[in-house]
Amino acid sequence: MVLRVAVVGAGGSGLTCIKACVEDGLEPVCFESSDDIGGLWNFKEAPVPQRSSIYRSLVVNTSKEMMCFSDFPMPADYPNFMHHPRLLEYLRLYAERFQLLRHVRFQTTVKSVKQRPDFCTSGQWDVVTSRDGEEEGHVFDAVLVCSGHYTHPASPLLHLPGYETFSGRCLHSWDYKDGDAFRGKRVVVVGIGNSGGDIAVEISRSAEQTFLSTRRGSWVMGRMSRGGLPFDMTLITRLNNTLMQLLPESLLNWTVERELNGRYDHRLYGLEPRHRILDRRPLINDDLPGRILQGALQMRAHLRGFTQSGVRFEDGSVEENIDTVVFCTGYDGNFPFLPPALSGGPNEDLVLYKSLFPPSLSPPTLAVTGIFQTKGPILPLVEMQARWAVKVFSGVSRLPPEEEMLEVVQCEKRRNMKRWAAPSSPNTHRSGRVASVCGEDDLSDPCPRKAALQVDYIPYLDFMAEEVGVRPDLLKLLLTDPGLWVRVFFGPCTPYQYRLRGPGRWAGARQAILTQWERVARPFRTRPVPGPENGPARFPPWRWMLVLAGAVMAVFLSRREPV
Repeated sequence: MVLRVAVVGAGGSGLTCIKACVEDGLEPVCFESSDDIGGLWNFKEAPVPQRSSIYRSLVVNTSKEMMCFSDFPMPADYPNFMHHPRLLEYLRLYAERFQLLRHVRFQTTVKSVKQRPDFCTSGQWDVVTSRDGEEEGHVFDAVLVCSGHYTHPASPLLHLPGYETFSGRCLHSWDYKDGDAFRGKRVVVVGIGNSGGDIAVEISRSAEQTFLSTRRGSWVMGRMSRGGLPFDMTLITRLNNTLMQLLPESLLNWTVERELNGRYDHRLYGLEPRHRILDRRPLINDDLPGRILQGALQMRAHLRGFTQSGVRFEDGSVEENIDTVVFCTGYDGNFPFLPPALSGGPNEDLVLYKSLFPPSLSPPTLAVTGIFQTKGPILPLVEMQARWAVKVFSGVSRLPPEEEMLEVVQCEKRRNMKRWAAPSSPNTHRSGRVASVCGEDDLSDPCPRKAALQVDYIPYLDFMAEEVGVRPDLLKLLLTDPGLWVRVFFGPCTPYQYRLRGPGRWAGARQAILTQWERVARPFRTRPVPGPENGPARFPPWRWMLVLAGAVMAVFLSRREPV
């Protein structure tokens, strides 16, 4: 009997879940509350309650070769970092190529997902949906939740003294669309995540003065690496992942921080955080340091409260005549349609094994995709989550016992907490200060919640790929196709690597890897340039081999016991 799978949401996650179901012979039915696909990436002029919302100028911070689906490269002429309409266009092309829209029911909202009385034996779910005010019941063999966690803004406003009498306007980044409304005004932006950085920079181009308030600071990276190449294609490699496992973390932190401070002194610019660079995700922003240098944007301490016409910061300073405060303070993960029993963690958060499966469910016929944070692109991880989930639903892949899954969840949380609960930069150590902040700049979100969401990009991909049976066999590649092995190990860890073998193998994966740098170069070729045509400059693989050999030898010598 074909398993019927309910897919909640038709954004990027929902689309790849539909495709994974079809590939494995399952029957997906996708419920989308809006009238179109795209989810987060479908821009609306005004925010719609209980849906994601983005601002007009949003540009992705992961490059096209790194963030595409594994068997569908983005068009070669797409810019390496796209404005959001291009990404929506790509999702439309993906849906058309694999005929996914026929599985989507638009303007249909999922009201509840409940286990059937015989769930222990059948694993089935009662799903209630609503369309045009009329409810309808369905029975499904499995459920994939792809509705995202950027729909319910988290604001600390009610916890800040003086907000009741503040004469200015307060809003969340969920409400923000562009900087036109702030022309000539004095604006405070709270939070130094990627949205906070983007919004502060954009507002600073029209406002009289902009202040960026941060509790912890941040390391800042641009989208360009050496030679103007996409930064993620030079950083997210299997070689770098291996070095991070072999070399002392203190050495790696020192090396990367020295490189970043060589571009602009983070301490001088008021950006230096209390944590080390490898402990948390950096802020990806090309323009923030320049706006600080020009004086249009000023860094300020953590927001502590309001005066009648201004704001008060943690260091005791006060700024008066503030017109607007924009809170870029994150979102609450909220899934009101799911059974309350699945939210058994602190603060009633979902407890998920490997950021995907609720351990308490047996049989495991429900998965929640996209509920993680990582230093890398999201779509390839969600695609692999979908491929793993359908294998579990169909019985090809099996999960450990509940007790073992819960132990893994707690172990990973404790590991992440070591970074989140006690961040400290080199300068913090020298000054003798103790960093006690455990959350991000969302002010209201406790440290354990953030720690539970963190995953390491390549290790997490490889773990799921091993479960699916598609993890690249590096030794076999080295022996049978050394040219491809060089590109897989030393080059960027692009998603095509997970279509080279196993279920869902794509015949075009090898060629996609061999030509990935050509697609990087294509959008640059907009005018004839004298001289021979050159592709992107890359570090020769033989030099990387020497670096790796030297690194392994250094680690070996450092770990030898003294004679």
